[in-house]
Amino acid sequence: MTDVVHSLDPFSGCAPSPATVSTDWDEIRAWSDQVYMPYRVRPSGRLLRPRSSMFSAAIGDIVLTRFRYGIPVTVDQLSAEAGNILVLTTIRGHARHRVAAGEVEIDSGATFVADCSRIEHRVDFDDEHLQLNLTVPHRLVADLADRWFGVVPDDRLWQHKCVVGAGSSGWNALLAYAVRAIRADPVRIAQGPPGAHLQELLLGHLVTEWAAAAGVALDAGRQPAAPAYVRRAEQYIREHAADLPTVSEIAAAVGVSVRALSGGFRRHLDTTPNRYLSDVRLQHIRDELAAASAECTVSAVAARWGYVNMGVFAAAYRRRFGENPSRTLARARGR
Repeated sequence: MTDVVHSLDPFSGCAPSPATVSTDWDEIRAWSDQVYMPYRVRPSGRLLRPRSSMFSAAIGDIVLTRFRYGIPVTVDQLSAEAGNILVLTTIRGHARHRVAAGEVEIDSGATFVADCSRIEHRVDFDDEHLQLNLTVPHRLVADLADRWFGVVPDDRLWQHKCVVGAGSSGWNALLAYAVRAIRADPVRIAQGPPGAHLQELLLGHLVTEWAAAAGVALDAGRQPAAPAYVRRAEQYIREHAADLPTVSEIAAAVGVSVRALSGGFRRHLDTTPNRYLSDVRLQHIRDELAAASAECTVSAVAARWGYVNMGVFAAAYRRRFGENPSRTLARARGR
């Protein structure tokens, strides 16, 4: 276990100069809100002043952090609106995670996963704790499950909090590789193809182990893989959604007829190209509203994605997300 812990620590064998060291709660909160999500943290022992060290690096769209408070704390009220999954690996000390049946105590080298966009979570850390964590947008895991297994999991997975990577799964070895890759070339891991490939490996391993622990069969009832022209059309729509391409333009871009394209979407995606385009536009709008600044307006974001009639847009948004766009924006401003 000592070797595992050593390999997971980004600063093993080198000075911890890349980390920010702080005893200021406001500074720590500003950092943690950015790399994780807003949440509540409270000292749970006699020590009230933190002795924190903070380090973060990107793996594509995932954020890897090495973090400790340096005193016993309780963390809860994690923001569901942030839309993030936390993958929390303890590399020193102990963590106690709250689950339906009580508590799960995590020792060094163990990993716990909780989708904070779908279920509330609480964790207690002792004063010796040191964490190597991944902050993963929920949409990344849902998209990967859809691409790999042809299904988007439901709350049987998302609301299942559990330990992953136990035994000989290889999860810790993959995390250790990610740490070494960041130390060797942080820019390419953050922005280049190596980082995109590493992100895919991490998410694929995570969702496979998570589903196994939750008893969810991702490949049950899997449909035949969509043909290449359907996958190319999906990518084209995602990349050109703001331009409002017509079905004819999409079909021409991927080299098939409108009839073949529409049939492929119905058979393999159970939708139409136009409905798929609408869903992509609405999701972009929701993402922008959820992360909006004080100056943002619903009409400006909707117009940027091609909506002119606000009544039509609001109705489509309500059908898709079950709330008015103004409500999404209000929550963002409230944070």
